[in-house]
Amino acid sequence: MEVIAVQTNPEYQNQNKWYYDPRPHLSEPPHFLAKLLEEEIRSAKKTHLSAGEVLLPTGLLQRVAEDVLEIAETECCGVRGMTLHLLYEGEEDCRRMSCLKLDPSTPSTFEVYLTFKQANAGWGFLPQFIKKITRGSTVIISTDYELTKKKLYRSMEGRE
Repeated sequence: MEVIAVQTNPEYQNQNKWYYDPRPHLSEPPHFLAKLLEEEIRSAKKTHLSAGEVLLPTGLLQRVAEDVLEIAETECCGVRGMTLHLLYEGEEDCRRMSCLKLDPSTPSTFEVYLTFKQANAGWGFLPQFIKKITRGSTVIISTDYELTKKKLYRSMEGRE
């Protein structure tokens, strides 16, 4: 374990800052959210998807992260009040992969359901030896995905 002196920690450099914020990642660009999505998909790979491999199109998670953050912009607490549900829609069923709360200290003000779709024509580009090694336990995610937002509060604007 490493102890960092208060004087050298960049969070304490500002004299007006009286607290340490453990959530600096919430103000970073979508790169953090894309990495978090990747980690959640990796952990759901064996538990919820029962797959040896999950193949994603290049840049999909970055694009998804940007879209999710765009949805969160209009909410009162922004991304801090979001609960993100990750779903995978296969040929026969829709499975829940994970549920994320980026800031556990903020109450959820809205939920976003992110549904990844199965790629139907995905095996054509894979070499035959990969197909044999994985024995069909590979999940191929399409470039198509669906984002659905559900507000958990009712706005007082427009009521008189």
